[in-house]
Amino acid sequence: MYRTTLKAVSQKALAYSLAFTLAACPVAGSSQALADPATPTASFDESVQVHAPVQYRINARLDENTMRIQGSESVTYRNLSKDTLQEIVFHTFADANRSKATQTSMFERNNEEIRKGNPQKKPEDFLGGIDILSSKVNGQSAEFSNSNQALTVQLKQGLKPGESVTVQIGFDVKIPYGMQRLSYYKDIVNGAHWFPVASVYDASKHEWDKTPYSKTFETDYYDASDYEVHLNVPDSYQILMPGTITTQEVSGEPGRKMVNATADNTRELVFFASRNYKVESVTRDGLTVEYYYFANMPDKKKLVDEYIDAAFDAIHFFNEKYGKYPYPEFRIAESYVEGVAVEFSRVIQMGQVAQNSDPAHDDVFVHEIAHQWFHALIGNNSEKESFLDEGFADFSKAYFAEKRGDTLGGFQSIQIDDLSSIDKPIASTNEEAQDEENPVFYGKGRQAIYQLYRMVGEDPFDAFMREYFKRYEYKNATIDGLLQTIQDTLGTEARQEMDRALHDPNFTLKPEFRLSEAEETAYWHEQFKSIYHSSLSQVPNLGAETMSRIVDKALQGEPLTIVMSDRADYTANKQEQSMLKQLQGSLQLMGIQADVITERQVLKKQMEKELAASNIIAIGRAGSNGLIQALKPGIMQNAKAIGLNWTSLMGQKAASGAYIIKHPYNQNRLLLHFFWNGKALSEPAMKVYPAQMLNALSFSTDYYQYYVMDPSGKITSDRKTANPMSKFFAQE
Repeated sequence: MYRTTLKAVSQKALAYSLAFTLAACPVAGSSQALADPATPTASFDESVQVHAPVQYRINARLDENTMRIQGSESVTYRNLSKDTLQEIVFHTFADANRSKATQTSMFERNNEEIRKGNPQKKPEDFLGGIDILSSKVNGQSAEFSNSNQALTVQLKQGLKPGESVTVQIGFDVKIPYGMQRLSYYKDIVNGAHWFPVASVYDASKHEWDKTPYSKTFETDYYDASDYEVHLNVPDSYQILMPGTITTQEVSGEPGRKMVNATADNTRELVFFASRNYKVESVTRDGLTVEYYYFANMPDKKKLVDEYIDAAFDAIHFFNEKYGKYPYPEFRIAESYVEGVAVEFSRVIQMGQVAQNSDPAHDDVFVHEIAHQWFHALIGNNSEKESFLDEGFADFSKAYFAEKRGDTLGGFQSIQIDDLSSIDKPIASTNEEAQDEENPVFYGKGRQAIYQLYRMVGEDPFDAFMREYFKRYEYKNATIDGLLQTIQDTLGTEARQEMDRALHDPNFTLKPEFRLSEAEETAYWHEQFKSIYHSSLSQVPNLGAETMSRIVDKALQGEPLTIVMSDRADYTANKQEQSMLKQLQGSLQLMGIQADVITERQVLKKQMEKELAASNIIAIGRAGSNGLIQALKPGIMQNAKAIGLNWTSLMGQKAASGAYIIKHPYNQNRLLLHFFWNGKALSEPAMKVYPAQMLNALSFSTDYYQYYVMDPSGKITSDRKTANPMSKFFAQE
């Protein structure tokens, strides 16, 4: 899973941006009853060793009018433990949607935006749940209870080691509106957690995992299983699921079809459904990659094809490094989810493809593909040991980028992260990590793996990874199992180092594996260069006169000069020097060195040549800044292009603010003026003025052309363009 779709924004870059802004049973009312599935067919023959210990046969019907799923499942469970089991436990994670208090919070901001745009929707529309209608064991009615997202089915006879039992369950699911793993919104249904899933039995503790779904992160902990699914849906729907998919007409139900899927040795089964899905499918070397997308912009197919190429590249790389992806297909579902990309077995869920998408360098996309190895194939308890999937997936995206020559996305992105302030061990549980899952599991986690890589070398590391994959493919790994594999392949010293890294709350990357000061400076310059370019390109035809663009131009190598007032009084001069210090500090973080002019004689000498070729930031009262005085006629003319009456603005007593125009001497350069009309800023205005100045230059906020503030520091008028990326940087 990845929580932001912004390319290459690490924890440090995000921190800088925030600093920069300062801030099937008969169901009542159904038109058709779904019968209990028949006893599993020969495809689930226990004597065939290739099949998983859990097999599902599911019959279900999606009612698109009520957004409910009525269904029944037959689950054959083989007891692989040495215990005699008296009950079988299933996760009913759909019940996380019973209340807002139990729904996962990572989609909360998205749902708030959806609520604003759909005022007709009631709070209860955003909720859902699963009702268990019946339970049978080997065809006989059985007692059950469904509480706290755990369905417990009692066995009349104990299930001995090596024996199998078939449990039949009837269920009815209400799908919530909005954005959750199980939800519907606009023209798409997201179908995760839509049926009861067998829990994992912990033989060492002699207990079933009954953990409810995490409120803040993930709780996807399952045994690899065999699935046979029959889903009755409207004929107009395009359905995406893992496995081999076929369709057939539904007798007696015109306008509907049955979508059938078989998926063996699969960690989980999800579906996505939409009337408007288009599908691009490419097969190479026995693997088919399919992208389900919305044809909602010109030339989108070209971008989708590039994403498919990128998927093949990543899968090929991980095949070579870790072990072969064993399934015949891999599918990508486009959805309306923003800021979160989600992995499932043989399927990943991505956000909308945008015009400025860069498939060849989309590291979020690669992270989700890596999860096919570290989640889908090598499973783990993502509630207790999330590092095992998120840490390895995030290291893998950097490994892939490094080997294809992507400096920003490669190992330097791991080396640059300063996570010394995070005092939680990588081996933390989700509860222990609290709201620091990202730096703990992703950031520190991938650093620990990178440190191991550097200590032992690439070839031994790859050999270790192939052995780890061999041992845990289709199984659930643990940190103890990981450490044992390291010891067996890389030796005791390597194991001890990794053990310390995972359990030391103050683990940091060893100095010899970090970047030098010069390398850090160069890295951040290129990082911000990429970020500003990505941010500004989000808005087609964004005007040249945009304050953030002057930073972008400086990052691209154009000269930048800061011109201070040369006739300011003591108070104003003190204020200007404070602003200059903050502005220079922010620019230097990005590797931008700006010339500073404070004397009028220097200004006069450079006016015709150096300053005509430079972008300019002028600070101070118009009457006190020599540059503004000298260029006044051109400034007045160019201000009209952004709808600004410059003379009127400068005549507003006690007003302050900023505007940006094209340089009067050079239409390829910009002039940004931070001004106030009094001799100095009022004390209340000075408290907020520097923050707004840096905010206007940021890549993570709206794009300003001008803004005007009153003596209290309140913005009374402005002209700006919404930045679609700003929501990803809004503080919780």
